[in-house]
Amino acid sequence: MKSLSGYHGVVLDVDLSSGKINRKEIDPKDFRNFIGGRGLGIKLLWDALRKPGVDPLSPENPLLLMPGAFSGFPLPSASRTCVVTKSPITTPKKSKHKHASTITYSNMGGFFGPEIRFAGYDGIMVRGSADRPVYLFIDDDRVEIRKAQKFWGMGTDEFDRAFIDELGDRRIRSCYIGPAGENLVPYACIINTTARAAGRGGTGCVMGSKNLKAVAVRGSRQPDVAMHKRFLELLEESRKGFEGTPSTENWRRYGTGSALIWASDIGAQAVKNYREGTYIHADKIGGVAARRKIWQRDFACFVCPLACKKSGRAPLGPYAGIVHDGPEYETGTMLGANLLIDDMEGMMKAIWHGDDFGLDIISVGNVIGFLMEAYDKGLIDLDVLDGIDLKWGNVDAVIQMLHKIAHREGIGEKASKGVHYLAEEIGRESHKFAAHCKGHSLAAWNCHYRPTQALCYVTANRGACHLNGHSAEDQNSTALVDSTGVCLFAHRGYRENALADIMEAITTREWSSEEYSKAGERIYNLEKSFNFREGFRREDDVIADRFFEEPLTIGRRKGAVLDRGQFEEMMNAYYAERGWDSKTTQPSKDRLKALGLDFV
Repeated sequence: MKSLSGYHGVVLDVDLSSGKINRKEIDPKDFRNFIGGRGLGIKLLWDALRKPGVDPLSPENPLLLMPGAFSGFPLPSASRTCVVTKSPITTPKKSKHKHASTITYSNMGGFFGPEIRFAGYDGIMVRGSADRPVYLFIDDDRVEIRKAQKFWGMGTDEFDRAFIDELGDRRIRSCYIGPAGENLVPYACIINTTARAAGRGGTGCVMGSKNLKAVAVRGSRQPDVAMHKRFLELLEESRKGFEGTPSTENWRRYGTGSALIWASDIGAQAVKNYREGTYIHADKIGGVAARRKIWQRDFACFVCPLACKKSGRAPLGPYAGIVHDGPEYETGTMLGANLLIDDMEGMMKAIWHGDDFGLDIISVGNVIGFLMEAYDKGLIDLDVLDGIDLKWGNVDAVIQMLHKIAHREGIGEKASKGVHYLAEEIGRESHKFAAHCKGHSLAAWNCHYRPTQALCYVTANRGACHLNGHSAEDQNSTALVDSTGVCLFAHRGYRENALADIMEAITTREWSSEEYSKAGERIYNLEKSFNFREGFRREDDVIADRFFEEPLTIGRRKGAVLDRGQFEEMMNAYYAERGWDSKTTQPSKDRLKALGLDFV
């Protein structure tokens, strides 16, 4: 089967149960319709899971490591990899399927995705489950399943160093799990380069269920380009679009850490378990303070002009000496402002532990914030918390909780299951301040004054997601960018329609702006159809009562609160625009047919 230019035309298919390794040919039509990355990932997942209700932790659920269509080409910030699988953390309110959950797609940068492409693959599908810990070694056409028992139990920091020694080549790219993934914490993540993560949706938990500690890749080739001269012209144009702009300089100096103060100023930050939107000590943990006190190096992903990743060393206090990446906006908020921690060094220590255990820091910060509030209100006591004095701002207590959760010990067993589970266990109307949607924890953005942010969360196909987009059009665009492999932080540096033009130069297929946008809508609707088949309905598109009932009390947005009636009207308009039934959220047959999704 002849593939399109720009693609290898194959996905590496590894069955850990049988040990069989194959090169799965992909229909060129799937590349045209679903692009790559997130889009091709959902199509492969749909094809692999023919029936709803499959246990996410069963051998039947595939783990898909999907670089974008542009990953590996020297385009600005085209480094991303989407990890696609069925989520172990989400759940509908009602479903006839015991193991119903959403799709999840988690996006990570670094160098791993491009290396998959260099090795000759458009993605990696891992199925089955090994009977003991293993890692997957890929060196172009040479693919081996190797023993990993000696690495089991290692944190990601120790493992990264030991794995480099094992492989004997620092240029080999890898991703891996920590103890949280090994212990099947439902919001465990996959880490690469010790701090870049496929953080959301429990991807590390699924990887752990397969007894897969790591995947290592080295490659020596690249997909071809159909229109080489045109591609070089677009490449040069794209590079110039990032040169010397205020946005580029801000990313280079502060990364996402700059948003810690900005979000607080506008009342959009998650503070004190989302009770407030403004943190009065944001300046102590923000990008300016980090640049002055912590950061010593700037890092970039593959071919990225932004270098938004920061790393440094905590110089003072009881946590002095910790060397790690961050804080970023999400990590600095969820293990900082959300827990009322204003100690930069202490916060960095907590972030280090979270990454070392392989935990999704967004989710674990949300869980700990929920428990802090429940403890503060007297809904739980020290006995429930195994004696941990989980008061607001207590860094040592947070670090103890991170260990408990990663190893599912004591209170960590219940906390590892997420805020939706904890709210059911605690009761006493604690669900009103359990910040999640479909079981997936909200990210670091408050929504008391921003109904479109609430819409972003409740309509996200992987459960609450801050990167989902605040409108149907934005969501389609985001799905498309995730499928190209271009970073969401950088894609606005490209001119309008540039990505469609680049796709045309690589593949020779003509892409009108309408066709390009339609591909994003197609991807989003297939994800939605997957969730609907699992049993998710409109009653699942909800957010915590707190945002409707408890106005903000400080900051420039003081008094802000969501209006239920207006929010429901906005949701009705959203479903109508999507062509989904307003009562059930089922995509209409006409809309699916227009998108080429007749098979749904």
